[in-house]
Amino acid sequence: MTQIQPTQPAEQSLSAEDLPIRKSITVRARPARAFEIFTREIDTWWPRTHHIGKSPMRRVLMEERNGGRCYTEQEDGTDCDWGQVLVWDPPRRFVMAWQITHAWGYEPSLSKSSEVEVSFTPAAGGGTQVDLVHRFFARHGAGAEAMRTAVGAPNGWTGLLELFAGRANGTEA
Repeated sequence: MTQIQPTQPAEQSLSAEDLPIRKSITVRARPARAFEIFTREIDTWWPRTHHIGKSPMRRVLMEERNGGRCYTEQEDGTDCDWGQVLVWDPPRRFVMAWQITHAWGYEPSLSKSSEVEVSFTPAAGGGTQVDLVHRFFARHGAGAEAMRTAVGAPNGWTGLLELFAGRANGTEA
């Protein structure tokens, strides 16, 4: 009999710096629309202050496919990669590599990048529960604790999900 091994240790055995950050929010949009706003329309809600480019950010984009780039276009005409789509499963979920270092630079190696999974589940009243899990911080090496703290802070994923919800709910944040 073949035994299936888990791909990651149980959360109870993870070090404090590698515990996943989990955030959830419910929006009034249906799952397909919520997925579209989070991905295709990310530029309509993502703050201009949240980027790692060398010049001001002009817009943020996510290529809608496995292996697609997550990047910003900068005002100086350059592109700045910050992630890669690992799983593209519309309208249920996507997973992306978070290729940002704790010093807010680009990390080209997927093996040194954490992951963000966002899932979209139908909720009562025609809305959508959006669940975000940011995991594998240990891959950041010495910067693991700093990255986990930063994305878990109020201006990290909590604030970003609030901005997304404002857009998905048809209001400005």
